[in-house]
Amino acid sequence: MENERIIVLDFGGQYKQLIARRVRECNVYCEIQPHTISLEKLRDMHPKGIILTGGPNSVYEASSPSCDKELFSLGIPILGICYGSQLMAYKLGGEVKTAPVSEYGHTRTLVDDPASLLFCDVKKDSTTWMSHTDYIARVPEGFHVTAHTAECPVAAMEDPVRRLYATQFHPEVAHTEEGTKILRHFVMDVCGCHGTWQMASFAETTIRELREKIGSDRVLLGLSGGVDSTVTAVLLSRAIGRQLYCVFVDHGLLRKNEGDEVEAVFGPNGKFGNLNFIRVNAGDEYFAMLKGVTEPEKKRKLIGEKFVEIFGEEARRLAGTGGFRYMAQGTIYPDVVESGGFGSGSAVIKSHHNVGGLPHDLVVELGFDENPIEPLRTLFKDEVRKVGLELGIPRELVYRQPFPGPGLGIRVVGEVTPEKVRIVQEADAIYREELTKAGIDMGKGQFFAALSNMRSVGVMGDFRTYDYAVVLRGVLTSDFMTAEAAEIPWSVLQTCMNRIINEVKGVNRVMYDLTSKPPGTIELE
Repeated sequence: MENERIIVLDFGGQYKQLIARRVRECNVYCEIQPHTISLEKLRDMHPKGIILTGGPNSVYEASSPSCDKELFSLGIPILGICYGSQLMAYKLGGEVKTAPVSEYGHTRTLVDDPASLLFCDVKKDSTTWMSHTDYIARVPEGFHVTAHTAECPVAAMEDPVRRLYATQFHPEVAHTEEGTKILRHFVMDVCGCHGTWQMASFAETTIRELREKIGSDRVLLGLSGGVDSTVTAVLLSRAIGRQLYCVFVDHGLLRKNEGDEVEAVFGPNGKFGNLNFIRVNAGDEYFAMLKGVTEPEKKRKLIGEKFVEIFGEEARRLAGTGGFRYMAQGTIYPDVVESGGFGSGSAVIKSHHNVGGLPHDLVVELGFDENPIEPLRTLFKDEVRKVGLELGIPRELVYRQPFPGPGLGIRVVGEVTPEKVRIVQEADAIYREELTKAGIDMGKGQFFAALSNMRSVGVMGDFRTYDYAVVLRGVLTSDFMTAEAAEIPWSVLQTCMNRIINEVKGVNRVMYDLTSKPPGTIELE
């Protein structure tokens, strides 16, 4: 049972990471592999089941991602989702066509076979999430239809003898009413998994693997003090101890007092003071570089490039004391996905300076292995937190509010200046302080203040003001891929507004952002 795993084959679908997450919620290990993986390698992994993801292509086009028909004869249970369902039908002799009517979003779906292992205790009439222009016009021999919609005659199909199942809708997304139950039925009832995998297993396995891989070599980590880099640092510390060196680049774009707080935790007198901790104060360099820059993606890239420059200088200096074999990063799944760094057809939503490592010439110069160590690369934020708790990291650190690598550089809309950063630092500190007083659980999402580039007329006392508008953001999310605005009590928002306007010089308006993700991103930029 310890080796139970489900493999997700990626055909370019945007929800592939959510599929893996849902399977792990069943306490079954799951990993994503490219659709190009060989059947031999797939067999050697001994998966209990395989899930085929959605994707943006049409299965009948020659350039579309495909798979060997033999995949469906391995005797391994397979679930095809959206494009994966159409690929299953197409490869096994069914017919896939352009749908007369495309379906997008919430769709009423009716179960035709309540005896199906997938639908045995699922409501006969429920809402699912559809996103397709093609549809299965005719099921392959041996299959029968198990669900339909008003516009899609094959919303689900199966061949229970060969343990092949397919859904045109996306059971992995929260919008599918019975989706979690359907996926659980596939993992537990069809694949026969027992659900014994835990985050503790991940931590133990990862520490052992890191120790075996690294041996006696030294590792260099860029430490931000956020959840991801903290957990990465502790995993590596448990694996290799003083062979780990952590460089903290303080770019002056951190939250109020955060630089000192990071040093207090990881410095010589901190809880994790056994690390080799180096702090580099570089705020002046960053502000000079960002002068006049307003476009958010350019700011991200410049901040990332400057980090690489400063980190590289420190790496060169430290390399002179004995050299390093590896660089480590706190990369997690959403970073990889949003950077277009995994699988086929992934779109770049935003760049992340912690994805991809150092420039190749610097890697060669310093003698780093070309593949950085990224022990959290396959985890979601909530899973990272679970690992952190398993490692004994204090809860207040594990549930620290997420903070982007570029910091307040992207929470200040428009040009970044020391004065604007001061404003947003003060406003953000007040906001989070009041949320804590009100007993609002910030661990279920992300809550922060941002500074708009809008200035407007106001009145304070007997004087006319022309100051900035602060935007408060609060979202609820478990995976940071989708998010909804948090319903913060009006009285709490009023208190935040009053304090920010009264206590933070340069602000005369406070607004609350209600935008969900999608269509927006979590950050204001």
